[in-house]
Amino acid sequence: MSELPAAIGVIGGSGLYQIGGLETAREIEVDTPFGKPSDAIMTGLLGGRPVFFLPRHGRGHRILPTELNHRANIFALRSLNVRWLISVGAVGSLQEKYAPRDIVLPSQFFDRTSQRASWTFFGEGIVAHVSLADPVSAKLKAITAEVARAVGCRVHDGGTYVNMDGPAFSTRAESEFHRKMGFDVIGMTNMPEAKLAREAEIAFVAVSLVTDYDCWKVDDEPVTADTVIEHLLANAEAARQIIPRVVAQIPEEPNWPEHRALDSALITDRKLWPPATVKKLEALLNRFL
Repeated sequence: MSELPAAIGVIGGSGLYQIGGLETAREIEVDTPFGKPSDAIMTGLLGGRPVFFLPRHGRGHRILPTELNHRANIFALRSLNVRWLISVGAVGSLQEKYAPRDIVLPSQFFDRTSQRASWTFFGEGIVAHVSLADPVSAKLKAITAEVARAVGCRVHDGGTYVNMDGPAFSTRAESEFHRKMGFDVIGMTNMPEAKLAREAEIAFVAVSLVTDYDCWKVDDEPVTADTVIEHLLANAEAARQIIPRVVAQIPEEPNWPEHRALDSALITDRKLWPPATVKKLEALLNRFL
């Protein structure tokens, strides 16, 4: 893995199942200690930079949010030396100012899930406590905001993403509760990706594409899959314009704070690291060995 150039990963959410413009594109199958990722990973060059694309729900949208193997997805990308990750996903708006087809770049996440597998790579004899006060890469978010505005998107830089389980959308009571808590957008997938990316020392940004007003806005129709899909098509096209321009501005050397997140996180004395766990997590621990 260390011989691979530092790469950029893209996780495509609902409506974004592939990205165009990849030169020498090919699919690769990746196995991980945590199982298989959602689908084969598409790899190629985008503006001369190595890029790996993974459709979060699988091609054809076959995997529920609660069925996603987030650990396999992020570990697979890290094993390919992905050091920057652009995570695209559909969200519902919890505030009037975020209209359908707007883009929100959250700076914070809040967990309201109850049905997810562990959101850590560690355990089995190695303990790590990463800092997650600021779960999003400030530098990658700033690049993304600038690019999205330049291509004509209405962008909101910052805000809190509340992560629910799904797959059903919110009840009105839940939607009102989330609004009163001050959350900005609601989705079903991004928080575990942010946590695991930090453990994997990957700089992370979430590109949240607003498709609806959830169901709190009583003068609008409650959110349905049909409503979401209509706005998704427009949002996916915006994402396709944004991604190559962001890739072009990402530096070649991974020297941002997120790229050394484990420096102050690994608690277990290295002399006590079990060899089997070290081998399992080699993609994450290689620089400490």
